[in-house]
Amino acid sequence: MSLFRVILSIIFPPLAVVDKGCGSFLIVTILTCAGWIPGVIGALVILNKETTVIDQPTYPTRY
Repeated sequence: MSLFRVILSIIFPPLAVVDKGCGSFLIVTILTCAGWIPGVIGALVILNKETTVIDQPTYPTRY
């Protein structure tokens, strides 16, 4: 989570999570419309989640 994203999530929460997917953007937009503080908290929670990348299986190399 970069400092720029944290500041952006405090100023305008939906813009901070726009690259996390349509669902995240929609949830944060609804929370922001309900109140600014829930939107900020939702954006920070979504930004704080670590994305896991499934690596390709490694096979032993034959020598």
